[in-house]
Amino acid sequence: MSEQAGVTIEDVRRVAELANLELTAEEQPRMQRDLNAILGHIAELNELDTKDVPPMAQVGEMLGGEAHTHGETLRQDVVAPSLDRAAVMAAAPETDGRFFKVPKVIER
Repeated sequence: MSEQAGVTIEDVRRVAELANLELTAEEQPRMQRDLNAILGHIAELNELDTKDVPPMAQVGEMLGGEAHTHGETLRQDVVAPSLDRAAVMAAAPETDGRFFKVPKVIER
């Protein structure tokens, strides 16, 4: 996808193929407009000066455990007992004893 020319219909078709999506002829131009709008917004965001904004991995670092303006708080990140694997696997429709078995959903 070329930055200067924007997203082309060919780009839309290739992204749809990679995402295993079937777009109709009518949906392709709309997707092209949407993708170009998203990339335009990202270009605007890239113009922001963020040199004085410290990097962070979690929003909790910013909140410092304090309440939000609407009264919510983040729960404490503590280790708690988990579900018993044997009991969960016993209730599963199909399992190998360690993992759930699920039907294949992606065909290529």
